[in-house]
Amino acid sequence: MKKLNIAIITGGIVAERGISLKSAKTIYKHLSRKKYNRFLIDFDGKNFIEQSSKKKINKNDFSFTDGKKIKFDLAFLMLHGSPAEDGKLQGFLDVMGIPYTGCDHFVSSLTFDKQSCKTFLRHYKIPMADSLLIFKGDKISTAKIAKMGFPLFIKPNKNGSSYGITKVKTKNEIEEGVNKAFQFDDEVIIESFLKGREFSNGVFRKGDEVVVLPITEIISKNDFFDYQAKYENASEEVTPAKLSKPDTAKCQALSKKLYQVLGCKGMTRFDYIKVGKTFYFLEANTIPGFSEQSIFPQQAVAAGMKISELLDAVVEERLA
Repeated sequence: MKKLNIAIITGGIVAERGISLKSAKTIYKHLSRKKYNRFLIDFDGKNFIEQSSKKKINKNDFSFTDGKKIKFDLAFLMLHGSPAEDGKLQGFLDVMGIPYTGCDHFVSSLTFDKQSCKTFLRHYKIPMADSLLIFKGDKISTAKIAKMGFPLFIKPNKNGSSYGITKVKTKNEIEEGVNKAFQFDDEVIIESFLKGREFSNGVFRKGDEVVVLPITEIISKNDFFDYQAKYENASEEVTPAKLSKPDTAKCQALSKKLYQVLGCKGMTRFDYIKVGKTFYFLEANTIPGFSEQSIFPQQAVAAGMKISELLDAVVEERLA
């Protein structure tokens, strides 16, 4: 069989660029060389650059020429943050007629906007923390925010990897936390604090089956699961999580429900806080981190899968 040409799109000019590059290298490493011709494509904010040849991608048909013209059968999206997790890149690829892994432009945009996603999910009675959205230029009412109680989390509404997030413990810290979040987005979400254990659960499709992976418990060495805890080994991640069978079933059922009602495709990871017997939904990650230490590949290995097997399923779902 003819090998498929797969463009692994990564990079970007956002805070998460470094994570994207690490994730893309893991994808490149584990995608079958026998089945696919793999190309790392770095988006520099304006151009797409094929990393081996350093050739620019022709944006008229998303091809490049290196001795011969090379076109792509599939784009494997591994670019965290904008323009991939917010759906912009998916819209461009739809116009180009190039299939891509993961969620479509609408689902990506919806889940990237934390407050809009929460508003959508309230119709499905998903447990979530109380929240408030403020916009850049708004007059900040610290009194109104303080009524939500302390501590609070203040974070960019549309960003990931815990950039710009602050755990605020007093009224005097609100303004500083809001200003920090506005460095990463022009919308800021303020959420009430949920005291409990933190969990994460990956889901993907294998053929017609929605596969829910083992759950990971995240035990941060810091005050919460911030960037350092996620990417600089300042957390302990236990996979599979030490949960009772009923609690495991409850969390996995919620993950499957979220995956289906949101209309997700490909790999999606859902994050929760467990308070008492309830799993509270935090956010959906439609392009979850995929570096060697990331949660999603940990869960696949715990399920007895090879990473290459998981990636095959993601590719085959889209091409089917």
